[in-house]
Amino acid sequence: MSNAVSQPLYEEGDSLSVSPWPRGVSHEAVLTIGQVVEILTGEFPAVTLSKIRYLEDQGLVAPQRTGSGYRKYSRADVERLRFILMRQRDSFAPLRVIGDELRALDAGQEVEPVPTARVVASEGRVVLPGNRPLIPARDVADLAGTDVETLERYSRLGLITPDLSGYFPSRCVQVVRLVVLLESHGVDARTLRTVRNSAERCADLIDQTVSSQRSRRRASDMEKAAARSMEFGELFGDLYQEMLRVSLSQLNEHGTKPSR
Repeated sequence: MSNAVSQPLYEEGDSLSVSPWPRGVSHEAVLTIGQVVEILTGEFPAVTLSKIRYLEDQGLVAPQRTGSGYRKYSRADVERLRFILMRQRDSFAPLRVIGDELRALDAGQEVEPVPTARVVASEGRVVLPGNRPLIPARDVADLAGTDVETLERYSRLGLITPDLSGYFPSRCVQVVRLVVLLESHGVDARTLRTVRNSAERCADLIDQTVSSQRSRRRASDMEKAAARSMEFGELFGDLYQEMLRVSLSQLNEHGTKPSR
C-alpha cells in the first residue's frame, strides 16, 4: 500500500512569506514546469511533468500561479523536488515520510539522513544492500529480523518469490517484516495470499495502462513508463487503503459485511 502524505505542507490560508526550506536559495518563481523537468532530468531521467504535478497534489511542493493559472517554480522549489526524488530513489522512502521530513526542515529542524540498511553475513563481514534490486535469502532474513526457514515457508505459500538463483527483490524485506508482524498478531500467513493476488491484478492493470509508452523501446520512454507505473502504484495503494477503511468502518458500525 502506498503511504501518501496525510496532510499538505501548507494549509489553505498559510502565508508563504515564512520562507520554507531550503533557505539561502532563491524563492523567486521564474521557472516553468517544463524548465524544472529539464533541470532535473540529468539526475533523474524518469522525472516527468505528471510526476511533478503529482508531487504538488500530495502537498510536497507549492509552486506559485500566474494570473492565467500557469505554475511558476523557484530554485528553492527545484531543490525540494531534488530532495524528494533523491529520497525516493535512494531510500525508497514513502511520500508520508518525505512529507514529515520536509515539514521538519521547514520548521528549522535537522533531518538525519536515513542510513542504508546493514546486515552481518555469516562470515562476519558487513553487507550493504544499497540499491541492489535483488538480494540473497540470508540478507532478506537478517534485514527482516527472521530466519531463512521462515522465508522458505513464505515462499511456499506464494507470498514472496525468488528468482532462479534464489535471490529476492529487495522490497521483499518490508513484505516479510509485515507478514511476520501480522503473524505475531494471530493472522494466518496462508490467508495473506489473497493480498498478493490483489496486488498482482493491480500490477497487471497498471502495466496495461503504461504498456503503449513502454512499447516504443527507447530507453527514455521505458524510464518514463517505469515512473508512471510507480505513480499509478501509489494511487492504487491510496485507493485500496481508503476502500479498506470504508469496509472496516461499515463492519464496526453494523457488524456485517458491506454490501457490494
